[in-house]
Amino acid sequence: MRRTAVLGLILALTAVVDVPHGRAGDFPSQPIRLIIGFPPGSAADITARIVGAAMSETLGQQVVVESRPGAGSSLAAEFVARAPADGYTLFIGTASNLTGAAINPNLRLDFAKDFAPVTPLTVLPLILAVHPSLGVSSVKELIELARSKPGELTYASVGPGTVPHLSTELFSVRAKIKLVHVPYQGSPPAVTDLLAGRVSMMLGVASTIMPHVEAGRLKALASSSAKRAHFAPNLPTMAEAGLPDFEAGVWFGLVTPAGTPRAVIDKLNAAANAALASEEVVGKLRAQGFEPLGGPPDEFARFVARETVKWAAAAEAAGLKKQ
Repeated sequence: MRRTAVLGLILALTAVVDVPHGRAGDFPSQPIRLIIGFPPGSAADITARIVGAAMSETLGQQVVVESRPGAGSSLAAEFVARAPADGYTLFIGTASNLTGAAINPNLRLDFAKDFAPVTPLTVLPLILAVHPSLGVSSVKELIELARSKPGELTYASVGPGTVPHLSTELFSVRAKIKLVHVPYQGSPPAVTDLLAGRVSMMLGVASTIMPHVEAGRLKALASSSAKRAHFAPNLPTMAEAGLPDFEAGVWFGLVTPAGTPRAVIDKLNAAANAALASEEVVGKLRAQGFEPLGGPPDEFARFVARETVKWAAAAEAAGLKKQ
């Protein structure tokens, strides 16, 4: 009797220990939540919906996009970091998570330690755009105007500590001008105020800026990419416009809470890479100004490490290094 009870206990403990492996093998058996830190219509939202829809077909379970905007996507990041490490709650991490960490001493998470990388998804350049009423047609003219009106011109960003915020501050330092920062919770509301002339300019993601440029409602002055963007070949880069080595892009990558089983990560990675290899997905992304990325988790981890060093140096150069 006692021997039977002990054997039963051993079997029960073995079953408990084996649960994570069993779940990994059956994954996914329910819908997956894909959390973004910016509002609907933002670049993060566009990436999540296009790639997530294709992943749903591969995984056989729906990938549900959920928006939790605020604090430059830090609130969403903290929410996902504390979620169960089972692959059912994912996060669209961005370069802004790293720029935020570079200037915010009170951030309650470490991107590299609190998340397990799955794969980079997309990247797109920033576009320096102004309201037509500003009356400038080049970066040089914008700089001259800003120098003549120190502290009078305003710029929108998608939140404190984000790539657009840090990049514009770096631009102002390099150009020796003084601009006033007006933060928003994402690109849609920021662009809305730029269109209304309530702010003077914005270094914004191409997916939300370019439609208004093409419609004549905004004036694009330059892109932040190293080479001219494929969707705007006549638009000079910031380097060509007189700011050598000025390069900034916003990337979006898929991550899951640290401790997620590798078998689950591998399934997610395979589904995401299959989506990014699809001609339909690539076409939809490029139509919005994105370039698809993809790759293995370990390579993404090394990329994040390099980006962390890069943006920490940029924050220091812009005088925004956290104390």
